[in-house]
Amino acid sequence: MKLSDLRIGNLIAKVPIVQGGMAVRVSTAPLAAAVANEGGIGLIAGSGLKVEELKEEIRKARELSQGIIGVNIMVAVREFKELVDAAVSEGIDLIVAGAGFSRDLFTVGKETGVEIVPIVSSVKLAKISEKLGASAIVVEGKEAGGHLGTDQPMKTLVEKIVKAVKIPVIAAGGIIDGKDIAEVLKLGASGVQMGSRFVASTECEVDDSFKQTYINASKEDSVLINSPVGLPGRALKNEFFDRLSSNEVDTGKSCDYICLKKCSHSFCIMDSLIKAQEGNMTHGLVFAGERAHLIDKVLPVKEIINNLVSEARKYLGGEEEDE
Repeated sequence: MKLSDLRIGNLIAKVPIVQGGMAVRVSTAPLAAAVANEGGIGLIAGSGLKVEELKEEIRKARELSQGIIGVNIMVAVREFKELVDAAVSEGIDLIVAGAGFSRDLFTVGKETGVEIVPIVSSVKLAKISEKLGASAIVVEGKEAGGHLGTDQPMKTLVEKIVKAVKIPVIAAGGIIDGKDIAEVLKLGASGVQMGSRFVASTECEVDDSFKQTYINASKEDSVLINSPVGLPGRALKNEFFDRLSSNEVDTGKSCDYICLKKCSHSFCIMDSLIKAQEGNMTHGLVFAGERAHLIDKVLPVKEIINNLVSEARKYLGGEEEDE
């Protein structure tokens, strides 16, 4: 079995790897561009950015890369439509959307030619997405970092969904190395989405302490929190998590961001994610996948992708030459 291209509508990625769009300001232009330059698909996280900020990130990515650049925007954010419109106006290649489901997004895709890729966690939503015109779907399991739509393992979902739809299935959640990639491709997935591995890259713009939280993590440090978004979220234990568990975190009822359509006000998700990106572990929430503890080095994106491709080819049993 060969490591094939990833085809999403009219887009063709030489390497079947989508870099996850992680907010807030974790997945920015330098990271997305670096992944695109290596033949993968780079995603900028739009959630948590203002419209003009997202436009600027897309422009920066375009300056740094001629590859495939997309955005990930949470349906749950208040300015979802405005951010989508901004991305389209900047000529974005694809839009990945999770933390909710938007039927209107498919109309945008049909009218503009932008490829639409929803994140789903059930056969039902996968079928609906295909019917509405999705170019591909990201199937995300419980192992993923950030907001989760299921308690089911990724591989179980992938096995069911690849049999239910004809559009490309991109597996997400707990994928760290080339062996993981090979395993899901053998299950019928067309590609993978990886977030956590790219946090520990030199191009990722988070503070070094954020990256070291990954490097120093143990298996037991992966935890679930109740997010104000209304979904469980997978994160890593740190000082903020300890304070949250002890009810020492401000409920955030007086909000400076008003970022969500609906907010439980259990704490301010926006503020905590920004603080983490800046390196404030006392007040910062660090989202990460269930297997982030397996990452032991911060490497350049080029080296990460070269390693992933080499390992995947090994486990697929094919050492095909690059075209």
